[in-house]
Amino acid sequence: MASPQWLTRAADFEAVRREGKRVRTSALEIRTIASLRRQGRVGLIVPRHQHSAVERNRLKRRLREIVRGAWVEPAVVRDVVVRATPAAYRASFTALQTELARLSVRLDEISA
Repeated sequence: MASPQWLTRAADFEAVRREGKRVRTSALEIRTIASLRRQGRVGLIVPRHQHSAVERNRLKRRLREIVRGAWVEPAVVRDVVVRATPAAYRASFTALQTELARLSVRLDEISA
């Protein structure tokens, strides 16, 4: 299982935000578009939402670990942006893991 490449450029994030399909739950929102690259990329957006830097960094570490552990290269190579909502700060690791898995299944259904 290969690990994902990470989206880092603001222009790439903006392209996914502007043109991507959106699926969301109470804690997470995912946007995705087909990519012209050979490998899919993932980006994370974790806004402050009135939380401390410690809480924000903990949430970013959790989401990165979930993405690394669950990453399977899809049949259609795509760029994905995962955005945390305020409810993500209160969610447990397992709850975030479950939501992300559910969202990726929904994205596969939409893309098919």
